Amino acid sequence: MPYIHRVLENTLLEYLKIFPVVGVTGPRQSGKSTMLEKLLGKSYRYVSFDDLEHVHEFHSDPKRFMDRYSERVVLDEVQRVPEIFSYIKLAVDKDRQNYGKFVVTGSSQFSFMKKVSESLAGRIGLLSLLPFQYQEIPGSLREGSLFQGGYPELVLRDYKPSSKWFSSYLDTYLTRDVRDLREIGDIRDFRRFIQLLAARVSQILNMSDVARDLGLSVPTVKKWISVLEASYIVFLLPPFHANLGKRLIKSPKVYFYDTGLVSYLTGVRNAELFERGPLYGAIFENYVISEILKQEVHGKADSELFFYRTSNGVEVDLIIDRKSEREYFEIKTSETYRSEMIRPIESIKKKSEKGYLLYRGKGEHSTPDLQIINYKRYIERKR
Repeated sequence: MPYIHRVLENTLLEYLKIFPVVGVTGPRQSGKSTMLEKLLGKSYRYVSFDDLEHVHEFHSDPKRFMDRYSERVVLDEVQRVPEIFSYIKLAVDKDRQNYGKFVVTGSSQFSFMKKVSESLAGRIGLLSLLPFQYQEIPGSLREGSLFQGGYPELVLRDYKPSSKWFSSYLDTYLTRDVRDLREIGDIRDFRRFIQLLAARVSQILNMSDVARDLGLSVPTVKKWISVLEASYIVFLLPPFHANLGKRLIKSPKVYFYDTGLVSYLTGVRNAELFERGPLYGAIFENYVISEILKQEVHGKADSELFFYRTSNGVEVDLIIDRKSEREYFEIKTSETYRSEMIRPIESIKKKSEKGYLLYRGKGEHSTPDLQIINYKRYIERKR
């Protein structure tokens, strides 16, 4: 398969000149290993701990293993050998100015981030690689990515085996990664839990309702949400709580990193089912917000994402807080612009702040601080 260059590559090369260790996390099959092999294959050795022989090699003689792999090495899926972090720390501290000495990757933030904070604080630069963002997908497939997602293997196969691929992906995730976390009792209930979240994508997450519908406790729902967040299946968009003098909704909204998985879990198999289905608006909103999130993450932007909603119905789909400024977004499936679409943004944003209406129409209207623009035109911009 041809290799498609990733937006994150430039940031990765910069980090290798700044940090002794560079960590790359992200969901399984997002392209971490492929990117590192293509970018660093000529100058770095590669060790995958998905290979049980390497796991055994490390456990049988850790010091010998580290002597062998002590310089310019990619250690893939390091959460499978968590003890290695203390050895990496020792190796780095003996040669602190040797930047780019190790690259470590992981598919779960739980064990990875715990060990990083314990052993490698101040020694590691952290990056995340998510599935393909809009600019990385070939032009002929971009429209389909709305409901088929951006996992590299599917994109490179023109989405042809998508249902079988997602079935295998989910089974592997449930039987391997989730059981490794030891946080899940009944895997069947957990799968039902993921399907229920997919059906409620882009909505306020009421954990009490979810617990009642599945016959679970609220603490169990909270724990399972954290498992899905840690493994890059879902992300939560928190409510914006600036003191704007109104009663605000306090629960987060739930989104999936990849809309292809949402479509698979909710039975959306083609463009017609997507366009005419009950989740059309929700999946479209999820797609646009996840694309904006990818731009922020891959560009290593210093930003936070929120939504805004009051108890009397004033809502803004997305707020990007860049510390020095904020940007406000309304997301609509409509191809026709109407002035009422931008009223929520106008009601809360300051004149100096930027606002956007992202919709499916072709017309563009702009003022100095508010743009009405086709969603593709916005997300294809280079950041």
